[in-house]
This record gives sequence, C-alpha cells and structure tokens, in this order.
Amino acid sequence: MSHGSLDRRRSWTPHPRPEWVTRVNEEGRILGARGLVPLDEASLLAQAVANTRLEDFGEDGWREPFRVLLDAIEREANLNLVGRLFTRSDMLIHLEGRLRVTDWIARHPEVETEWVDAPVVITGLGRSGTTILHEVLAQDPQFRVVRMWEAKYPCPPPEPATYRSDPRIARAELVTTLQDRITPEWRSMHKVGGDLPVECIEFMYSSFLSEAFSASFQVPSYSEYLARADLRPAYAWHRRILRLLQSRHRARHWLLKGPTHVPVLPLLLETYPDARVILLHRDPVKALASVVDVVGTLFWMRTDTPFAGDSFGAYLASEPVARSLERVIGWLEDGTLPAQRVCNVRYRDFVTRPDAEIGRIYERLGLELSSPAMDAMRAYLAAKPKGKFGEHVYQAGPHEAIAALRGRFRRYQEYFAVPDEA
Repeated sequence: MSHGSLDRRRSWTPHPRPEWVTRVNEEGRILGARGLVPLDEASLLAQAVANTRLEDFGEDGWREPFRVLLDAIEREANLNLVGRLFTRSDMLIHLEGRLRVTDWIARHPEVETEWVDAPVVITGLGRSGTTILHEVLAQDPQFRVVRMWEAKYPCPPPEPATYRSDPRIARAELVTTLQDRITPEWRSMHKVGGDLPVECIEFMYSSFLSEAFSASFQVPSYSEYLARADLRPAYAWHRRILRLLQSRHRARHWLLKGPTHVPVLPLLLETYPDARVILLHRDPVKALASVVDVVGTLFWMRTDTPFAGDSFGAYLASEPVARSLERVIGWLEDGTLPAQRVCNVRYRDFVTRPDAEIGRIYERLGLELSSPAMDAMRAYLAAKPKGKFGEHVYQAGPHEAIAALRGRFRRYQEYFAVPDEA
C-alpha cells in the first residue's frame, strides 16, 4: 500500500443533520434554492451598498478573486438552501466590512501610519494545538488578539472602555454560532463565539484571497487560482485591519494565529519584518485525520456532497502537506526563516508540561513573562480541560496505511523530533 492510498475523504461520513436543517433543504429542492437566494456579483454588490450607504470598495485587486470565487461556488459547490442563505450572509458581511474599512481610513488616514510592532504569530499544521496555545497566551495582557466580533465588524475601531460590552459581540455570537445550529457536532471540534480569539483568516476574508473559502466550499477551480495568485494584497489587507483595530485600542504586541500561514511564511515575514513565529509540531498522521473530519463538517454545513472535489486539498492530502513541511525545513536551513525569530514547540510537550513550554517560548522569543500572566494562563488551562465542549472522535486509519504514511513524513518528524501519536 502506498502512502497516497490513504485518503480519508473517500470514507468520511457526516453526522445526521438536525431536523430543521433537513426540512429547509428539502423545501429548497422543491422551490429552487438558486433562484431563491442569488449569489451573483451584481446582486451582492448592490445589497452591500444599500446596507451601508457606501460605494467605495477601495483598490480593485479584490474584484478578480471575488468573481473567480462566485463562479466556482455556482459551478462546483452544489449548495443547498441553508448553504446558500449562509453564504449570502457571509459574502455581505465581507463586502460591507470592506466598504466600512475603506470609508473609515479615507476619513482617518492616520490609521495607515500605525506601526504593527513585532507581532507574535502562532502557526503549524491544522489541528496541531495552535488554537489552545493562542487562547492560553492571550491571557497575558501584553498581547492583543483579534476577537471574532472585531474580525467580522471592525468599524468603528474598538475602544478600551467598551471592548468587553460592545453590542457587536452579541451580534457576532448569533451569526457565528449558526455553525453549531446547522451541525451540532462542530461544537466539539472547534469552539466559536463572538468574543473568542480567532485566527487570521477570519479578518482576511474581505481580500477574497483566502484559503478560508477553499475550506468552506467545494471550489477546486478557486483553489487552483489561489495557488497561482500573488497573495501580497491579502497580507496588505491583514496589516490594514491590524492597524485599524489598534488605532484606538492597543497592547505591546499582537498575538496572531493561523495554520494557513505555513506555506507562505516568507510572505508573512515580508509583511512584518520583525515578527516572531511559534511553530507548532504534531504527528502529521494524527493531525491530518482530524483536519479531514473538521473540513468535511465545514463543507457539510452548506452542501449535500461535501467531498465532491479537491477544494483545500493542499491541507488534506499527505503529499502536498509533506512538501509544505519540507519547505519549512528548507527555509530554516537557508535562513529565509531566521532561526532566532522562530520557536519550535511540540504539541505533546505543551500538553504534558505547559508551564515549562510557556517559559521556554518566552525565553526563546525574548518576551517578558510576569507572574500574574503565568497565573492567568494556568487558571485558563485549569478551567478548560480537553473535551469540555464534547469529545472530537475521529479515526487515524488502519495500521497498514498509517505505517505507509510514516515514510513520507519521516524527514519532518525526525527533523523536529515529533513523536508518533497514531
């Protein structure tokens, strides 16, 4: 058996849907979901303009990927009625966000002079522990994280006095937890909420150059387009949002997180030359098994044919994942990623001895670790044991297939001393 023969997408089975979702989708098949919920460019742009009473979307670099995405959704994604409703709502949030950010900066040009100072970026394989490490380190007040509500609704920029009571928190909570109501099993995989820290893709949507779309829809043609695209406009938007958000509420450093940074780490450092990177490492066989289950569930929120194409394949299949990890090794060896600005962390070490690993991260990256911050991190971990929101159960695959995959990931596991978990 070759390592390429284990493709968990072929055998992945979704959970049964809640009755209300099934009934709505059945009615959509009867009534014609596509005609009921338009996802064409003209309709979406007109609605976003009407909702905001703004017309300037900024520079036009987003328009081509937006059109490619909409075309791929209509031709390839096979959305059901709930999926179309969910998608139209999302697209309007992204477009309206773009309009409001462009308008705010036009009226407050000083935002573009804000300096994003030495951000700390957590990245690594999906399902390698980046989320829990992000949430734990976020307990340190020297860090500023992006929370869901400000990622979705960044204007006007948050202010310290109302940061925990802003009405956008409740609005984002209702919109974001729709995922839980459509697929209740999602709650055990990835907790979402209006006030929780989020990864960078949540505020890169409005660039329309984002792997988040490939992980939400079966849009292989968009994924292929994205693989060839210059992603600098997406990272320029990333920096613009951080400048905007910190313009009225800042901390010493941003604490950011995102597995999709891994393939483009040089671009991340081009955007933030003084960034420091925490690189999480976990058994890739175990991590990939979990990613397939998570992404399959994301597709299932919107379509009845969740793995009909190869959308997000670069993060789901062993061969492209192995190549991506080996590129990281190459960047470390040739200095593209300066070793002094990278802290490698093994997932198993963090979960078994978090205090020691946190201390090592701070020492390695030249950060000050205060006793109150360490106490807050310990308290957070104690209050959030693994499985608090339900146990995410998934299978890594048969022993023969796992053994075959080991050879493909051997260089990565040996280079970073990553232990087997499956």
